[in-house]
Amino acid sequence: MRRVADPTVRMSRRAGIVIGIGLGGFADGILFHQIMHWHNMGSSVLPPTTMQALEQNMRWDGLFHAAAWLITLVGIYMFQSDASRGLAIPATRAFSGQLVAGWGIFNLVEGIIDHEILNLHHVRDLPVHIPILDWLFLIVGGLGFIAVGALLMRPTPQHAPAPAL
Repeated sequence: MRRVADPTVRMSRRAGIVIGIGLGGFADGILFHQIMHWHNMGSSVLPPTTMQALEQNMRWDGLFHAAAWLITLVGIYMFQSDASRGLAIPATRAFSGQLVAGWGIFNLVEGIIDHEILNLHHVRDLPVHIPILDWLFLIVGGLGFIAVGALLMRPTPQHAPAPAL
């Protein structure tokens, strides 16, 4: 016999997503800005071709990381608040889904705003802009991560405990 998780139990959901948004910012900054050197926060506006431009881009990257840290901190306090109000803590799979969905939300919002609207930087800042990289980032890293996160957050059927002998 199988049963589905009780839908009437209130569970902490938003906190994990907010933490995922913050961690997504860290992943972007660490991977694309610092390790791979693909772009900086303002590298389309101020290409890092001089020491002064590089310093300014590093300052913008630092402000970006400070914002990611604050968002993560807010999510942690939301999680603590949910727990103190008696909301159920999600299972590992659901919490992982919240984090991945939050990361996808970060990628989608940041990609649309910074890459498309403000033109601050692109996924890969090169002398010639390659728009397909920005679109792949939005589709795979944004919508794809959100879809995977949603799948992980779905309640899974659980087996009923075996009868006691």
